[in-house]
Amino acid sequence: MRALFSFFTVLPLGRGATLEEAARSSYGLPLVGISTGLPGAALILLGVFPPGVAASLALVAALLAAGLHHTDGVLDVGDALMVRGTPARRREVLKDARVGVGGLGALFAVYAPTLAALSSLAEESPYLAALSLLAAEVGARSAMLLVLAFGRPASGGSSSAYFVRALKGGRRAVAIAISLVLPAFVALPLGWGALAAALLAAPAVALSALRVSGQAFGGISGDVSGATGELARAVLLVALSAVVTAGPAA
Repeated sequence: MRALFSFFTVLPLGRGATLEEAARSSYGLPLVGISTGLPGAALILLGVFPPGVAASLALVAALLAAGLHHTDGVLDVGDALMVRGTPARRREVLKDARVGVGGLGALFAVYAPTLAALSSLAEESPYLAALSLLAAEVGARSAMLLVLAFGRPASGGSSSAYFVRALKGGRRAVAIAISLVLPAFVALPLGWGALAAALLAAPAVALSALRVSGQAFGGISGDVSGATGELARAVLLVALSAVVTAGPAA
């Protein structure tokens, strides 16, 4: 499990993990969301900053805790989806280090609603915002894990191939169970509406990502998995901002 946290976070856990080592414990990926969400949740609970500022810093903390690794995926997928052509041509764009308008647009489409929703929750209650951020971070990694568990690599050289191969048999069953249960468990103190949102967000986003990536790229990649997680965070926070602020938590 240390290899998984070393690969997906900036935690100082010794030597860098290889893809093979991280893949072997990838069924625990949703647990990584707790470690990336805790710094942001702590910033919100400090109560030192105005709600909007606290929400902004909390989101930055969550992104930095993951090393901005998945943010790069949003940029790459956004650029690649703008390309007209074959899946092979789009896969070439995924590997291109240059950033185009598609990537910038994808950043705005993913992070603007994320920040707005978290700010709304912070204005309602620091406690609600902190717990919502934790649930969203767990939900983001759950969506990533579901994509890896059910997806097919677009190419044999994709970083996702290691995880897809590792998520077979018992590991796959455990991965699916954790992905479905853990976000809901974290969101449960926020009420039944939040529980329903947490149950549905990760599977819905993962299913959409699998369909779009299959048509656009011929399968999944590491960038697709990362972008899926960032989108799942946005979807869940937006949903929680609607259901949690509508009334008192259960």
